[in-house]
Amino acid sequence: MNDLAGIDLNLLVVLDALLAERHVSRAAVRLNKSQPAVSHALARLRHLFDDPLLVRHGGRLEPTLRALEIAPRLTEAMGRMRSLLTPSGFEPATQRRAFRMAMSDYGAAVLLPRLMATLRQEAPEVDLIVSQASREVMAAQVADGEIDLALGVFPTHGEGIRSSLLFTETFACLADAAQLDRSRTMDLGDYLARPHVLVSLRGDVGNEIDVALAATGKTRRICLAIPHWSIAPGVIRGTDLVLTVARRILSQADGDGFAVFEPPFAIPPFDFEQIWHRRRDADPGHRWLRGLVTRLLGGAEPTAGR
Repeated sequence: MNDLAGIDLNLLVVLDALLAERHVSRAAVRLNKSQPAVSHALARLRHLFDDPLLVRHGGRLEPTLRALEIAPRLTEAMGRMRSLLTPSGFEPATQRRAFRMAMSDYGAAVLLPRLMATLRQEAPEVDLIVSQASREVMAAQVADGEIDLALGVFPTHGEGIRSSLLFTETFACLADAAQLDRSRTMDLGDYLARPHVLVSLRGDVGNEIDVALAATGKTRRICLAIPHWSIAPGVIRGTDLVLTVARRILSQADGDGFAVFEPPFAIPPFDFEQIWHRRRDADPGHRWLRGLVTRLLGGAEPTAGR
């Protein structure tokens, strides 16, 4: 193990993929290799480390204690190796690059129109691959290296995760204007008497709005739970439904038969962040992307030491 000249370092690339995917077939796809080739590499890795490294459990490969010990150091080493092969600078106007980003429907609505317009003008060779998942999955993807940058609400940050605050968001309500009186607002009694639309990826009620309402000893009736913001105004129109969501995505809905108004109870604001792994810190292209997102959404400086 101490003689690097006698070790095929490509095996470490395979191990990095196996630890991330926990599945031989998916690791093979990730590496653009055949499944037998990855299985053969795993056998060599087991001999090299004198440890099973990954053992099958319920259709999935689970890491041994030795593998769990290796994983963070291997991820860090792979990041450093990639940085050695990355150009020392990044020229967005001419350089071709693809970035993998994860964000919610809300994040996409707030950022992507402005981001793509800017990219087409300032960085026409830059491509984005955008995915959506729960905040827990997005954070895990960042830690595993599957995603370059994730945007969302992350109450906690894992080991090695960097973050920067993009903005602090508040909530507002949307209703069909014809269903309101001249004040175009509601008191708490009127609010609770109406049926509500919940925008939630999982369709549950464990969200900031219902938690805040429960603190007052009240509950609301949710008659429709949907996973995407984009269709929410359409189901509000012509009904007595009320939608309570983050304020920024309601800015375009005010007018056109809709009314936007303040919630009749206090809902704590939330911080919207971008997160990445520290292995990306030295990547000039990644730094440029983070700076661009910060510029477009008016954020703060990255937090240090995470």
